[in-house]
Amino acid sequence: MILKELKIHTNLADATNCYIVFDEESKETMVIDPAGEINKIIEMIDILKGKLKYIYLTHCHGDHIGGVQELKNKYNCKILIHREDSKGLNDPKINLVEYIGIKNIELDADSIVDDGDLIHLGDLELKVLHTPGHTKGGSSLYCEKEKLLFSGDTLFRGTWGRTDLPTSSIEDIMNSITKKLLKLPDETIVYPGHGKSTRIKDEKPIYLELKPKLY
Repeated sequence: MILKELKIHTNLADATNCYIVFDEESKETMVIDPAGEINKIIEMIDILKGKLKYIYLTHCHGDHIGGVQELKNKYNCKILIHREDSKGLNDPKINLVEYIGIKNIELDADSIVDDGDLIHLGDLELKVLHTPGHTKGGSSLYCEKEKLLFSGDTLFRGTWGRTDLPTSSIEDIMNSITKKLLKLPDETIVYPGHGKSTRIKDEKPIYLELKPKLY
């Protein structure tokens, strides 16, 4: 497996982390949360000589989906998102495109995913974890073999995603973190939707012992 992280700039202060997951044998490729700056993403796919199979969206917010349509048009790949956020792709009250300050986005998912579903890139297997809280249909992707997690805007280094937005819930996000994500092996590397990566064991004290993150 080859993993590339791209910082994609939108109208928000924090860049969005876009991830490119590449299976070296099959060359099958997945892009997670292509927020924009499509030329960056295309350039990396070309360098890898990847075959783009999936665009995976951890949730439906505009700062994570801004480049999806261009990428879909170029590669004719499949758009995947959890069923609870699929309708939000076309609802500006939920995808927040006006708040973010980008043009209206209209997208349709090719396939919806549910908790426990498995996504394959060659021999790579990633498991869908439904992690609501930031949005109702927020999800994370876990790869047991590579000991890594793509957490979207659910879990960040030292904190969690916003819960003051449409369909969000502080109770849901805490349950998602404590009952699902923190149950993963301690050495699991967490790749969030914004900011720096972390490890599960480094986040546990924040939620289980109510200790602040030490940087």
